[in-house]
Amino acid sequence: MDLRKIHYFIAVAEELHFNRAAEKLNMTQPPLSQQIQALEEELGVKLFERNKRTVRLTAAGSVFWEEAQLILSQLERSIKITQMAGQGIVGHIIIGFVDSAADGIMVDMLSLFRERFPNIQLTLREMTSAQQWQALHDGTIHIGFLRFIEPAKHIDFRALAKESLVAVLPKHHPLAELPALSVCSLKDEPFILFPRHFGAPFHDLIIGFCAQHGFYPNVMQEAVQMYTIVNLVAANLGVSIVPSSVSVFQRSGVVFRPFEESTPPVPLYAAWRTDLNENVLSKFLDTVNEVANSKHHPS
Repeated sequence: MDLRKIHYFIAVAEELHFNRAAEKLNMTQPPLSQQIQALEEELGVKLFERNKRTVRLTAAGSVFWEEAQLILSQLERSIKITQMAGQGIVGHIIIGFVDSAADGIMVDMLSLFRERFPNIQLTLREMTSAQQWQALHDGTIHIGFLRFIEPAKHIDFRALAKESLVAVLPKHHPLAELPALSVCSLKDEPFILFPRHFGAPFHDLIIGFCAQHGFYPNVMQEAVQMYTIVNLVAANLGVSIVPSSVSVFQRSGVVFRPFEESTPPVPLYAAWRTDLNENVLSKFLDTVNEVANSKHHPS
């Protein structure tokens, strides 16, 4: 069906007068009458009852008027959404993140992006760095906030932050009374650590920090998520070493303490696919760069 006929029909239905409708459409009355007649023939129903003095909608005409307005409204909406998608202000982006990044700079980025682009759907997936790296390769996430990166085709990245390491202790542990502690003081403690097979670079960073100061941690428990590690420490199952951002959890039953020694930096990266020609991802990367630059994080 020709959309022009629907526009002609709506004009007549609104005016209930062919001459006024024709003027509204910048056309003469005879062609308009012909178009309405052709529409009625196409539909197989009479849309208007008309005589020399009055024009009114038939029952079928009233139904078609309602439907025609819905059709045009949906068409206008489709056009608008399509144009917005082309401009990168509507769409969908899938974001992976490590749980220890769920505060600070990443939250600032998400908040600013949501404020600017409320019509873009954000799907957040909590994943380990290794899972994100694989998901980036597989194309199941668009961008990730992760702790390590490797050179890879079609994946680019930027450093967002560098954190220090801190100790997590049960609240009533003797060392918890100290404002800061030496990593050497943990050498005889049972450790709860992130498993190596879920992210060797981060695991090895902690092991290397301990080894640099003369011991290898006695790992008694492993947990993938940082809040799980913190909960296990609260249950008095051991101590742990985590990125400083984890201290935002502030769970009762644990304390976080800085080290007297200089710790190796724990990086946080944003990594994304470079072979995706998506305006939505481009808009999100603009936000990532703006927030990261405003906080003077390394690029």
